[in-house]
Amino acid sequence: MKALVYTAPNETQLRELPMPELMPGEVVLQIEAVGICGSDMHAWHGHDPRRKPGLVLGHEFVGRIASSAATGFEVGTRWTGNPLITCGTCEYCVQGRNNLCANRTMVGMTRAGAFAEYMSIPAASLIAMPQDLPARAAALTEPAATAWHAVNLVMRALLRPMHECRVLVIGGGAIGMLSALLLRHLGAAQVTLAELNPLRREAVARHAGATTVDPRESPLPESSFDVVIDAVGAKPTRNQAIAAVKPGGVVMHVGLQDWASEIDMRKLTLAEITLLGTYTYTTADLRATVAALARGAFGDLAWVEERPLEQGAQAFIDLDQGRCASAKVLLRP
Repeated sequence: MKALVYTAPNETQLRELPMPELMPGEVVLQIEAVGICGSDMHAWHGHDPRRKPGLVLGHEFVGRIASSAATGFEVGTRWTGNPLITCGTCEYCVQGRNNLCANRTMVGMTRAGAFAEYMSIPAASLIAMPQDLPARAAALTEPAATAWHAVNLVMRALLRPMHECRVLVIGGGAIGMLSALLLRHLGAAQVTLAELNPLRREAVARHAGATTVDPRESPLPESSFDVVIDAVGAKPTRNQAIAAVKPGGVVMHVGLQDWASEIDMRKLTLAEITLLGTYTYTTADLRATVAALARGAFGDLAWVEERPLEQGAQAFIDLDQGRCASAKVLLRP
């Protein structure tokens, strides 16, 4: 089978690999579409020691069952899935918070991912979806669920409803775009998105209906937003988020571009800011997101770009160099 293999920092190669072995309790999927995630880009740059060269990346997928060693999963049926492979028995799993599973592994990190014609995965990780849901929508389940989980955590922390809130999203990548789309669907009073790439700003303005700004040219107003979602997670954006949030507001930290940095703890304390971190999604979030995608809660997804798997290496380069207007590139094996 053909697979796009991460071979060295800033390099992927299309290679012929053996078919995945079918293990007990698992299925082999024939991949229809798979998205390039920001974490895949992070690994491609050589910045993720957990993802080592020789690995097939990719964890945002939809596919058809090619073979199954689990009951109830018919060959030919279409599924998306949870790339977090969880134990089901730790305290977090039994609480329904399996995104925090103490024993989790992950597709595209600890085992081969979906940048390939075929991929194996435990059947327990599959997420049911309408069989006629377009592959473009189904492959966005994982990143959309990340936005879904983050926004729901924000709403739990708010003292007033979302439709009264001014919201700032920092970063116009996939999570930023999907967060903006979801916030507009939920009726946020005003959504502003800060993004450096003019192509991304134009796409967000057109498809998400958000006000867009280049923070280099128009500094973000201080203490002006009820909610700030940092979908970048770099030192400068963390500082921007804390500066921009109103007293009593909520900052949601999603991105993980930088591992650590200082923030203004004085404002956090004196202004009673709620600072939240989020990690991926639960199985319940994934199921809810499939339903939301099916009913069009994230719009028509016309901003998503599709390319054949054979063009995957170039797609990574184009995304890295800012030549791609789309916040999400799907590869089609």
